[in-house]
Amino acid sequence: MFTLNLPNALTVLRILLVPVLVVALLGTGGQASDVLAAVVFAVASFTDAIDGYLARSRDAVTTFGKLMDPVADKLLIIAALLSLVSLGRLEAWVAMVIIAREFAVTVARLAAKGEGVVIPANRWGKVKTAVQVVTIFLLILINPSPAWVTALVYLMVAVTIVSGIDYFFGMRRLLREAEARRAQARGSGAR
Repeated sequence: MFTLNLPNALTVLRILLVPVLVVALLGTGGQASDVLAAVVFAVASFTDAIDGYLARSRDAVTTFGKLMDPVADKLLIIAALLSLVSLGRLEAWVAMVIIAREFAVTVARLAAKGEGVVIPANRWGKVKTAVQVVTIFLLILINPSPAWVTALVYLMVAVTIVSGIDYFFGMRRLLREAEARRAQARGSGAR
């Protein structure tokens, strides 16, 4: 069972909007389907932007929120990417780079947590999310994509890769610091 507070309700709403996004995007309504899909994606992305803030500001952080918020984020982005690939609006390799980065970071985050190290979101991760949301929104809304949107896709890939590299270097540093603290604690406890 989980606590149904506003941040958790927004996370659940985001998860429920994923199939709505896919149906709207893959629908046969032409421009109307694209506009509906863009609105759904924008609303879901907005819930991502505010649920964490609300949880922290209202002291309403829960285990459910910590677990499901990143899952909801990844479901939304991956569903949109795969739908855009299936529509021929996005190259498959672009989606695979982004999905591979998200998978690698999730696995690394779980491994670090097993070592007692929590890796917080950093500036590059936030930039990556913002660039992905804006680019995906534009890919949904504007069909066919003009050259500037295509350029934004390449920027999205570059920022995704840079944020992944930054994440892994930061994780490595935090793991080394945690190991040094454990070694120091073992050393001082042996005296």
